[in-house]
Amino acid sequence: MPNLDSYIMMGLGGFFALLGLLAFLQARQEERGYYDALSKRRDLREFLTHLPNIIEPGALRIGGLILIVVGLVLVTIGGVFLL
Repeated sequence: MPNLDSYIMMGLGGFFALLGLLAFLQARQEERGYYDALSKRRDLREFLTHLPNIIEPGALRIGGLILIVVGLVLVTIGGVFLL
């Protein structure tokens, strides 16, 4: 595999890892905003019990984890082929 292909693979891996980190940060921000909005309301039952669970931050975390794993695998494979 030519060196250029290895660099492209490593670049894509780094891009995926960066997207994964951004997904984690977005999930944290959405969850914090949701519960901060609830804490200002009189009925705090949802806020205190976290029921019903909101799905979107969890989905973003799982997607971010998948992106990070795929990114690290691509960076590792690109590094191996570079050597």
